[in-house]
Amino acid sequence: MRHLGCFVRYGSRAARLGRIGGLLLAVIGVFHGLACAASHTRGGVAVTLSAQPGTGLDAQARVLATEDMAAAARHGEAPLVLVGTASLALKGSGADALFVQVQSASLCGSAGCSTDVYLQRQGQWVKVLDSVSGPVEILPTGHGGMKDILVDGSDRWIWKNNAYVDTLALQE
Repeated sequence: MRHLGCFVRYGSRAARLGRIGGLLLAVIGVFHGLACAASHTRGGVAVTLSAQPGTGLDAQARVLATEDMAAAARHGEAPLVLVGTASLALKGSGADALFVQVQSASLCGSAGCSTDVYLQRQGQWVKVLDSVSGPVEILPTGHGGMKDILVDGSDRWIWKNNAYVDTLALQE
């Protein structure tokens, strides 16, 4: 642990907190990845989110998450951007989704960091699922031609009216 001494000792308090927060978020990201990898219990496929700096997906994710990136910057944070892709079409292709998660101390809470899901429509990315927290799994079942999404092991989202809706909200 001696090597962490310079990590904590030097620089402004805000900079130290930013570096410590970044380290903690990286550790959380590793555990999140392990949890996703272990979530194949319902026959679905876990969405793997990873940092992909310098790639086209990373650049697109940063554009789509402009508001979150700006919010983190206002807090003096350099957020970690995680991206993933998965096909959501129940049959065939054409519904490749982009999953975006922006991690920073100010954006993530007790439920973890939220993930947004986008689909391309007429050359534009459109948000079809907003701010879900927890591991995301694509299920083999579906509605309206799109696969169901399971969040955090128990929260099922189905395709309805060109977006994903929470089945819990449909029951109310």
